[in-house]
Amino acid sequence: MTEPLWLTDPMRCLIDPIDAKTFFDDYHEKKALIVHREDPGRYLDLLSIERIDDIVANRDLRSGQLDMARSEPPVSPEQYTFETGYIDRGGVAEQYRQGATIILPQLHMNDAVLGEFCRNMENLLSCQVQTNIYLTPPHNQGFRTHYDDHDVFVLQVSGEKYWRLYDTPVENPYRGEGFRPEDHAVGEPVEEFVLKAGECAYVPRGLMHDASTHGEEASLHITLGLIVKTWADLMLEAVSEVALNHSAFRRALPVGFARPDFERDQAETQFKELLGVIAKEAELESSMDLFVDTFIRSRMPATAGTIADFNLPKREGQAFKLRRFAPWRLAGTDKSVVIITAGGEVHFPLAAEPALHTLLDGGVVSKADFTEISDEEANEVIGKLYAFGLIVPAD
Repeated sequence: MTEPLWLTDPMRCLIDPIDAKTFFDDYHEKKALIVHREDPGRYLDLLSIERIDDIVANRDLRSGQLDMARSEPPVSPEQYTFETGYIDRGGVAEQYRQGATIILPQLHMNDAVLGEFCRNMENLLSCQVQTNIYLTPPHNQGFRTHYDDHDVFVLQVSGEKYWRLYDTPVENPYRGEGFRPEDHAVGEPVEEFVLKAGECAYVPRGLMHDASTHGEEASLHITLGLIVKTWADLMLEAVSEVALNHSAFRRALPVGFARPDFERDQAETQFKELLGVIAKEAELESSMDLFVDTFIRSRMPATAGTIADFNLPKREGQAFKLRRFAPWRLAGTDKSVVIITAGGEVHFPLAAEPALHTLLDGGVVSKADFTEISDEEANEVIGKLYAFGLIVPAD
């Protein structure tokens, strides 16, 4: 059975026929990309209206797990939420009937398919990837014109949506630097298009946009949000590390600095001296290593099958390969080899290192490849690799 494209090549699933290099050179954080194609069922393996119906009808959702929006007239949580905080399924259906959009924020946290898709994208992009799901009935609009504070891919699952793109009043806004309608006047659209089922659009953060359903069918789309770390984040960490080694950074600001009669000349001199220390001593390597390790550790491990088949690593002759898109970094101490991976770190005997290198380099390993340790230790190594989602059975 052929595996779905989102599982084997998630970027191609989004931007094909544009290649990844062209996307990152010409579009990423610069301008919108609209990918038109004749492939209406492209994203049905990820989601469908029937699955949305099942989720609303059969899960005890709470406020925050389901939201609703309508540009005019607005819809309030009281219209689809009980006083207990649980979602009123009848209220949701009624508001949807009256034109409100059903929103399922962060559905990837509770959906195996979307969760795996996001994990795969996270491994490729080295950023947090999240989903928000929008189901809008025909002839309606969920949100007014706005911009997002993170880049998004919009995957049109079914139906059609009419999009309008405007100016970019804030280039690469910070996370949390939301759209303020009183500060950003919406002029005429600079681009308009219809996104059909199976098509995808990339919208960089800061680009104002709005969208409404097009045609006689409901519109279902997945918004894939990219939550990135910025150069500013990295620089702040580098400055923090320099400050650990120089007490001058940890001294109090001058006494009385907030008074109207405070003279700043001396403070300016000291400020420039500290900038000089930063320029001389700030290093990329240690700060980047910290960001790498923090990112990898904070990911959710992929462990499907590891409980149902917990004894698989003990099967004689069973071979394993590295799980596709599993995040890892090889580290170590004087006493053990360490693989930093999703959820934390896993320790192994130093003598297991040659076979671990074979595995991490894309090879296939079994218990017999751990020649420098005992069978019992080899079983333990493979068991750990399997339990933490780093390996899967080889074909």
